[in-house]
Amino acid sequence: MAAGSGAAEALVLLLLWFAALEGAAGSEPPLKCEELRLGQYMCDEPKIDNSTQEPMNCTNHTAYVQCLPAPNITCKDHLGIEKVFTGREVGFYKPIECRNVNGYSYKVAVALSLFLGWLGADRFYLGYPALGLLKFCTVGFCGIGSLIDFILISMQIVGPSDGSSYIIDYYGARLTRLTITNATFRKMQTYP
Repeated sequence: MAAGSGAAEALVLLLLWFAALEGAAGSEPPLKCEELRLGQYMCDEPKIDNSTQEPMNCTNHTAYVQCLPAPNITCKDHLGIEKVFTGREVGFYKPIECRNVNGYSYKVAVALSLFLGWLGADRFYLGYPALGLLKFCTVGFCGIGSLIDFILISMQIVGPSDGSSYIIDYYGARLTRLTITNATFRKMQTYP
């Protein structure tokens, strides 16, 4: 009697184990293509607009590039359809950051500041007519203001008055300002 009930218990446990495996495999939702790990997809390089030196179709500081999942990867594409990819179909569109530019060239601003800064041409070009007129009337604040403006424009601290960014070659010398917000992690300093 004990041997028969032990075999029945083992059979019930075996059936429950298979049911748990089948339930676990069926309970996972299909993976979205955006959630793939690096190496499971390849994204295209952004197409660069020659006039702005920013990715084409840049709106609200964001542009999108096509990403192709690797062959034999199964995931839900950008339309929500689950399929097995061959490596040639678009799985999703990855957002990339781009800058707002309105036609102010960095090279022109630096050249104006270097050669005609004492006349205020750099400030007129960037949209600061009052400072340009003041520099013109004081001969660049006796040269000191011209030197300071050249440094500030070269370091991209002073930019166009409308808040846009300079047009700089896509792979050029662009500076990124670091800022601290409430979401920034701060490591507590310990003293020995």
